[in-house]
Amino acid sequence: MTPSKFQNAALFGLILTLAAAGCKTKPTSSVTQLPGGTTAPQVPQTGPGKSLPEDGDKPKSDNLASSEISDPNLRKDWPRDHEMFKSDTVHFDYDSSVIKSDDKAKLAAVADYLKGNSQDAVEIEGHCDVRGTEEYNRALGERRALALREELIRLGIEAARVDTVSYGEDRPVDPGHNEAAYSKNRRGEFVLEKHPTLVGLNSPLNNDPNK
Repeated sequence: MTPSKFQNAALFGLILTLAAAGCKTKPTSSVTQLPGGTTAPQVPQTGPGKSLPEDGDKPKSDNLASSEISDPNLRKDWPRDHEMFKSDTVHFDYDSSVIKSDDKAKLAAVADYLKGNSQDAVEIEGHCDVRGTEEYNRALGERRALALREELIRLGIEAARVDTVSYGEDRPVDPGHNEAAYSKNRRGEFVLEKHPTLVGLNSPLNNDPNK
């Protein structure tokens, strides 16, 4: 090979080498090197056009409201206040679950409280007088509790915040066997369910014998 051809071949090889080197880029790493050779993932950065996941922006209380408050299985052990709505007890006619027009204001009062205290819930107890079989009265008490629940929902209370239970004839307020006693026992009672984080450890609600 003549010197000129050798020089041309060498120059051509050099050009290929430089071109190959220019095509290589140093890969970027998505992890950070920590002492001891361990690695940690990069933390997403915030700034223009970037934001944290939506759940990360929600206050803890909002997450609480959407989970615990709407779950009756979690509310079953919440402190109960039987006195809060005592004056709002609704009474029914014999063998009826129809809400009287005179009692609509009581339901409105319960609904107004719940609207202003979104961390709380309510349990509605259905009760009957002693006439009729135990099974029938249990079913009638349930119908009464459900009728009151539907009215609260109509007034704007979330269905998930309203529990119902029927005691039938088991918990009379008057043990008498006359119409005066019967009329008192045909009723629906509202029991306030207080969120446990809002009740002091020494609160009488924590020792409620009717829980």
